[in-house]
Amino acid sequence: MADPLRVGLDATPLVGARTGVGTYVHHVVAGLAERADVQLDLTAFSGRARRPEGLPSAVGWRHRAVPARLLRASWLRTPVPRVEWLAGRHDVFHGTNFVMPPTGAAGVVMIHDLSYERFPELVAAASRQYRSLVPRGLRYADVVVTPSAAVRDEVVEHYRVAPDRVVVTPLGVAREWFDAAPLDPVRARALGLPDEYVVFVGTREPRKNLSTLLAAFSAYRAAGGTLGLVLVGASGWDDLSPGPGTVVLPHLSGAEVRGLVAGARALAMPSLYEGFGLPVLEALAAGTPVVCSDIAVLREVGGDHVRPVPPTDVDAWAHALGTIAAHDPAAGRRWATTFTWDRCVDATVGAYRQAVAAR
Repeated sequence: MADPLRVGLDATPLVGARTGVGTYVHHVVAGLAERADVQLDLTAFSGRARRPEGLPSAVGWRHRAVPARLLRASWLRTPVPRVEWLAGRHDVFHGTNFVMPPTGAAGVVMIHDLSYERFPELVAAASRQYRSLVPRGLRYADVVVTPSAAVRDEVVEHYRVAPDRVVVTPLGVAREWFDAAPLDPVRARALGLPDEYVVFVGTREPRKNLSTLLAAFSAYRAAGGTLGLVLVGASGWDDLSPGPGTVVLPHLSGAEVRGLVAGARALAMPSLYEGFGLPVLEALAAGTPVVCSDIAVLREVGGDHVRPVPPTDVDAWAHALGTIAAHDPAAGRRWATTFTWDRCVDATVGAYRQAVAAR
């Protein structure tokens, strides 16, 4: 049997509050840890970071107390420090969050989306640094991985990357979503949930286009609509002030978010732009209807099992909220079962091997 592939991986997204990128890294690490053909070491680029709880014992952990912002500032100008100084030597290094550090190993970088290029006015200042960091990192990346074909096409067009250097590694749906059940009534009352509601899951930031959803919800309620609206997730920048009938909840545990979605009449995802749109699949897995923006990536992820609405058409969104119909969840669940983290990990390992072979 051939020696395992020695893989170094940027685990910084596992430090602190769990984001969508953190969810991706968590599941990829869990899948890689189970493989006999991979020897995995994680490195956190952070001033202070402890080994995350629950990390498989077979996974190595390295940490040098260097803040990510200082490393990025250096990598914007120079090819130092090389990642080997931080993470040790590997056959391949996986930059999991847009940034591919200078390295002598084969390089694989995950580009989750191009929001910083397409909508720079809608992203935080730190994300706008990717406009310089990503092109520099592509010098060290033998292969680019993306979560969707939509982002792959954008990477090929914008960065003039050869199509055969870009591998799509679709995200997966955690198994728990298929068994999700509405929250216990006592907990639902404690959270202030309406009896019937539409739910939005995600950070409240401009790219998510909540201004359109809130305007549409106001129009829907003014016309006599009785559903409530629940927003759950971290408060972002340029946050909004919701009106009557709207409940705003903070970041909750995964189990409670699953309960919120399973108990909703529908999930709304009005985003102007996404790299994948995992809440769409998670809602389908939970048997909940989805109303989402009519953009390429959500059509890709949701297939024929979502109701697409023009992203900024307030009247169309108000009409969609008022005409949510009963549905058979079986077809949506079947669709969601085709998106697995095992499939994502298999495609990722394929990208690793392609990167090593390119050397």
